[in-house]
Amino acid sequence: MGRAFVYVILGGGVAAGYAALEFSKRGIHHGELCIISEESVAPYERPALSKGYLLPEAPARLPSFHTCIGAGEKRLTLKWYKEHGIELILGTKVKSADVNRKTLITSNGETISYKILIVATGARALKLEEFGVRGSDAENVCYLRNLNDANRLVDVMKTFTGGNAVVIGGGYIGMECAAALVTNRIKVTMVFPEAHCMARLFTPKIADFYEDYYESKGVNFIKGTVLTSFENDSEGKVTAVILRDGTRVPTDMVVVGIGIRANTSLFENQLTLEKGGIKVNTRMQTSNTSIYAVGDVASFPVKLFSSDIRRLEHVDSARKTARHAVSAIMNPNSTGDFDYLPFFYSRVFTLSWQFYGDNVGDVVHYGDFSSGRFGAYWVNKGRMIGAFLEGGTKEEYEAIAKAVKLKMTVKDMGEFERQGIEFALKGDREVSSEIVSGVMVEKPAYNFHAAAGVAVAVSIAAFAYWYGRRRRRW
Repeated sequence: MGRAFVYVILGGGVAAGYAALEFSKRGIHHGELCIISEESVAPYERPALSKGYLLPEAPARLPSFHTCIGAGEKRLTLKWYKEHGIELILGTKVKSADVNRKTLITSNGETISYKILIVATGARALKLEEFGVRGSDAENVCYLRNLNDANRLVDVMKTFTGGNAVVIGGGYIGMECAAALVTNRIKVTMVFPEAHCMARLFTPKIADFYEDYYESKGVNFIKGTVLTSFENDSEGKVTAVILRDGTRVPTDMVVVGIGIRANTSLFENQLTLEKGGIKVNTRMQTSNTSIYAVGDVASFPVKLFSSDIRRLEHVDSARKTARHAVSAIMNPNSTGDFDYLPFFYSRVFTLSWQFYGDNVGDVVHYGDFSSGRFGAYWVNKGRMIGAFLEGGTKEEYEAIAKAVKLKMTVKDMGEFERQGIEFALKGDREVSSEIVSGVMVEKPAYNFHAAAGVAVAVSIAAFAYWYGRRRRRW
């Protein structure tokens, strides 16, 4: 038993939805494309799960956040896929892949063959058991990666409104779930091993602001330690967490957000892997020319960082790598190298921040932390390579994106710090070889490519600002 397609997308997350839309725009025929997904629903905007989906009032629910609504495009419902002749094979796990024979074998024994495969398998949530802690299968211990996880978390929160929760992990999921728990009138204690929250991105000074804000909402932080075990009642529910130093924290529920791992197992010893993902070139093509990889599973060269290979875990990267891969497949002669500006953002409570580039080198903070309007720049070898901004306007977010994309040159660090956001705003207005108050903005050597890159950066910032305004709901 088997089916054959010209194009197969393996995985049903954000990247799959955006790839499908791009295929349809480029004129594929009915019956040529299929998407194989372990989830039982069509691709959706995953960020909604840690935001609008967890709201206690008027929460977001499907079909409102199917892809590709997050980028202001069509919402791809089951009806849309049917009308465009795209086969959705849902609720189906692929148990093996043979890249030489160009076949996939599903858990029910069906063989699906392809001419071109896009691997969009994403990543899975790391489990406590992988760190030697047993018991995360208890009914009041929650993870958050997919729709089933989100439904379970919602049910558990409803059960313990007015109660206590422990959040394990101080990264994206930990911070956003903690905010959601507070909104659902649950007291939160956050536990993580790092010295401050969002340690991979935030400086200590930036982290202090957010931790102070969370504490004003009643969140308690226990830093520099890890969970070692659970206490359970006679029914198996967790009643307390035990930390490495012996501290016992009573709780009604636990939310675990300790990172993710790319789903590469089907292709180990078949495709080249690097940085924890499937290595691709600037066209998202793997070591096998018939296979492309996109989204969280793809490790790709970032031109902004001298083509250093990075695996970026963010929805924006998933959307753009998917589109680029389809462009390279359908129009190879007119598709250039993927030139991506790394971008991250979050919105919790009334706060909203955006980050572009890389956080290495010397850091300069600016703005008024007490009012919640502040930012930071990172400078490496005299070039601005990273920018963070909390509470910015649309124009300001666009300006920092452009400044990082152009790797603006900094000649006077003191003046650079004094100008703050004005540095990026001036650079936005005067992208030329001029001296601006002791700071030089170098004209790009290749105007066409620089202009194209800036246009991409502006579109990213504009979308993020729009999305940030409306995503309180979804």
